[in-house]
Amino acid sequence: MNDDALVLGNTRFTSRLFTGTGKFAAHTHIPAMLAASGSQMITVALRRIDSHKPSESILEYIPKEVRLLPNTSGARNAEQAVRIARIAREAGCGDFIKIEVITDMKYLMPDNYETLRATEILAKEGFVVLPYVLPDLPLAKRLESAGAAAVMPLGAPIGTNRGLETKALIALLIENCKVPVVVDAGIGRPSHAAAAMEMGADAVLVNTAIATAHDPAVMGKAFSLAVQAGRMAYLAKMAEESTVARASSPLTGFLN
Repeated sequence: MNDDALVLGNTRFTSRLFTGTGKFAAHTHIPAMLAASGSQMITVALRRIDSHKPSESILEYIPKEVRLLPNTSGARNAEQAVRIARIAREAGCGDFIKIEVITDMKYLMPDNYETLRATEILAKEGFVVLPYVLPDLPLAKRLESAGAAAVMPLGAPIGTNRGLETKALIALLIENCKVPVVVDAGIGRPSHAAAAMEMGADAVLVNTAIATAHDPAVMGKAFSLAVQAGRMAYLAKMAEESTVARASSPLTGFLN
């Protein structure tokens, strides 16, 4: 655990908890949440960045040492996602980009095909691409080949807080992908985050569960501890489950 950094692009992250800027009651809650959670990367929608009115821009509430992860929220196809990514780079948000292409407005499911197309284009342009997808192993391998820095499978629909409903499919990605797997969407409790990390996920991204908590800073800390605990348990190689009982103390010989 002494050097258990996660590397994305050429950037090392010692925290495996990524956070978001959406749904906070006020931007002023963000600095305290980041300080308490230790999160070193935070997602931000381009529409929340207003270079013409710096005092109203969400960037004013994000410490300079925290890596920005602009997302392509609002994109309906690959072309729109690519355009948003390029604008974000020109606005000074760096080369990291989270690809979100959503055409399903009821369940907000990501469009895997359009996401792959956008990844192919942006990776060639030098972006550090983190695509948000439905967990699908063949797609994940194609994203890997296209140059994605990681894959971000959803645990459950965005904002539902239902946890790891796609656990079995995420496990396939963890076992077979060469790039990091970052579980995103649906994580509603620290226990969900711990469970994802125990499986071997490389990181988790949590927004709604932290931002809508009564005390976002305390919840951020809770998620940070859960992520650390889950990661430590994974590295320690947890005991195997058994269908039968196994005594932890001798059952015979003491009174003989």
